[in-house]
Formats: sequence, structure tokens, C-alpha cells
Amino acid sequence: MKVLIIGLGSIAKKHLFALRQIDSSVEIVAFRSSLDASIEDGVKNVYNWDDIKKELPDFIILSNPTYLHAETIGRIIDCGVPIFIEKPVFASIGEEKEKLIQKITEQGIITYVACNLRFLHALQKIKEIIKSERVNEVNVYCGSYLPDWRPNVDFRKVYSANKEMGGGVHLDLIHELDYVYWIFGNPIETNAVLRNNSSLNIQACDYANYTWAYNDFCVSVILNYYRRTPKRSMEIVCDSGIYYVDLLKNNIVYNEHEIFSSDQQIKDTYKEQLAFFLDYILKGKNVFNSIEEAYKILCLCY
Repeated sequence: MKVLIIGLGSIAKKHLFALRQIDSSVEIVAFRSSLDASIEDGVKNVYNWDDIKKELPDFIILSNPTYLHAETIGRIIDCGVPIFIEKPVFASIGEEKEKLIQKITEQGIITYVACNLRFLHALQKIKEIIKSERVNEVNVYCGSYLPDWRPNVDFRKVYSANKEMGGGVHLDLIHELDYVYWIFGNPIETNAVLRNNSSLNIQACDYANYTWAYNDFCVSVILNYYRRTPKRSMEIVCDSGIYYVDLLKNNIVYNEHEIFSSDQQIKDTYKEQLAFFLDYILKGKNVFNSIEEAYKILCLCY
């Protein structure tokens, strides 16, 4: 198996590690934008777009900065191979993106947009549990401290902090909106508040507050970059009681009693996600979160 990676940053290296766990003989080729790019062990670098087609990869992992996704997909679409796209799918919405998606659909290109929390065991379990419950209210929260994300790196210079690079908590933490959509479906009404609330002094928004309305209940989603003690959770208030999902602990508490826990770590979800993608492109299994679905979720971010 040969895989081409475009954008060999920190998230790409997680995918690279997961790939090698699945297939130790995988051949990795990386498209690099600079001749001065670092050399990674066991990775072949290429520097020209024309070289991509010559490599004939089995699929492409697109993990360069979000604001470059649309341009890059436009360049690689004619390779005709499946594309594994790091979230979020684009940095903005609009007619140009919709035309690109239409072209992908017309050419029958297999796409998957990476939202690895769909593979977190606690979320998979709660998705099954609530099928038999009457839901009244859902409260989702994800807060952490942006300066702690990348030690020894000026957080103001990374894409997360810069709007023009596709940064902002509403896009960076799209995982929360993605799993709400995956579990509960498409809302019938939405409202969003995007703000800069903190003293981080970044250009991109550091606070997002969403309300999604469904036929019988509402979902509240709060995201931020400034919480010193990380918290990532979902509370589901049902007729029968309250389910509390702690994504950091990977467990579920129901009416103050733990009913599910898993030893799975977040890093394990990257491997499970890639295995799922490979099963689809190699064995024809059903896939979710194609570029079409991911774009629908992106539209709900604004």
C-alpha cells in the first residue's frame, strides 16, 4: 500500500503512526511545500504537484492548513484516488466549495473527513443507549487552554489563533458539532454566537455557543480556548434520568453511577478511524462523513 500525505504536521504524524500500526510495510510519500522541509524516517519527499500523479498512491491524506484544502483538492482530484481529509473540510463556505464538491461527486471520488471522536467508545455506546430514551435536553461542553496545546510554540502564530488560516474555536473544535450531528441528526433550527471573550489576544474567535433545536429537545454546545482545566463532556437529560459522558475519561455515568468505561485512549481512535477508512476503500463497506456530509456540518458552524 502506498499513501501520499499532503501536509506533514503534528496531526499528519498521528495518522502516519496509525498507518504503520495497521500496515508496517506501508509506503509513505509526503508532498512538501519547501525544499528545506525536514526529513522523516521512512518517508519519501516530493516537491512538485506533477510528481503526485507519478507516485500512483492508493489514497491521499490531506492534512495541510485548512485554508489550503479547497485549492489542494482542486489540484489532486484528477488523481482519481480516495481522499482522507483532516477536519474541518474547509475554512469557509460558499459557491466555490459547493462546485468543488459537485465535481468530486460527479467523478465518483471516495472521500472521508476525519472526525476521530466518532470512534471514541463512550460516544459509540451512548449513541446506542439513547435510541430507547426520551431525550429532553443535551448540554455539550469543550474547553481547554490554547497556550497549552503546543508546548514551546507561540500559540498566537499557529492556525488555531488565526482566522485567515481557518482558525477559531468553532472550526478547531468542530468535533463536538460533528458528533452531535452524528448522534442526533440534522437540527431543524440553529443559533450561533461567536466571540472573543478572553485575554488571549488572538484574531480568531475563542468562544462559541450554539443552540440546535430538534423536534422534541434542544442541544447546547459551548466551546472555548481559555479554560485552564480541560473539560470535554456531554450531558443528556432524559425522562428516566441523566447520562453524563466524560470524553476525557471515556466513561458514562447514569444517575451518578458509572455504567460504562473504556481503556481506549484518544490516540487509539486514529488507528480505528484509518482501519475503518481502509475497510471501506478496500472492501466496499459503507462510509460516513463524506465531503458532502462534512460540508453540511461546516455550514452549521456559522
